[in-house]
Amino acid sequence: MVLDVDEQPRTTNQSPFGHLSLQMESIFGDGGILKEVVKPGEGPPVPKDASVLIHLSGFLEYSDEPFETTSHLKYPRMMKLGRDVTLAGLELGLLTMRKGEFSRFLLQPQYAYGEMGCPPLIPPAAVVLYKVQVLDFFDSAQVDNFIALGVEQQNNTPLLTLFSVANTLRSFGNRCFCQSRYDDAEERYKQAKMLLVNRMMEEEQREMITSALLPLYLNLSLTELRMGNPHKALKYTNKALEIDPNNTKALYRCGQAYMEIHDYESAQNCLILAQARKPFDKDINSLLKNVAM
Repeated sequence: MVLDVDEQPRTTNQSPFGHLSLQMESIFGDGGILKEVVKPGEGPPVPKDASVLIHLSGFLEYSDEPFETTSHLKYPRMMKLGRDVTLAGLELGLLTMRKGEFSRFLLQPQYAYGEMGCPPLIPPAAVVLYKVQVLDFFDSAQVDNFIALGVEQQNNTPLLTLFSVANTLRSFGNRCFCQSRYDDAEERYKQAKMLLVNRMMEEEQREMITSALLPLYLNLSLTELRMGNPHKALKYTNKALEIDPNNTKALYRCGQAYMEIHDYESAQNCLILAQARKPFDKDINSLLKNVAM
């Protein structure tokens, strides 16, 4: 009896990628992108046009060393799908993943580096393996679309859209800040600030936009302190205090900035005001004690 090809028993002398493919599933049914979920994620899948934070390593068959990897980075940089992630198979694979997921992908040449390869690292018509972990992602399509508009069009969009874009940029900045990528955080915060400041405001909108600016000024002041720029930090704390003269965070960071430039009297004045609002705050009391020494 002759078996069909699909019914023939699997041999044990397959290549490493051939053996690995047996435990993987085809994303599109054409075998061009095979996927194995090693660790499931949670939540919705990565959306199109998202900005993703991923760890990845790319391998050629019979090679234990990756030709591309971010595993040595504690905090890999945020990458935009379609701009920073340009490999078709990798981008399509990412769209099937969820936050926290770790998966492996086998990409045929048409979804990877093509028939030409990418000398000297990638030979012609190479099948490649990618190990990918999604640490986080942001749906940045709305931000990209808004920034692409002209100023007049931006001013005519609903205020809630502007706030949504600014909040997304601030979330980007917060993620970068937590990774100690202060330059990138500063850029995101400033971008959000400029969108809000440039808004042509009716009087009834002014208070709402001013309230949205306050956390950005606080973020920028802390970022500048971490970057060793106390004078810039003072500029943003003063902006925050113009909005809310009793803001404890702004007063505390103002004290920190004055300490950095050795203006101890001004630092003490700010910290005393902060202490009056939060008398049991350990950070405020500790810094105030240092000023007095």
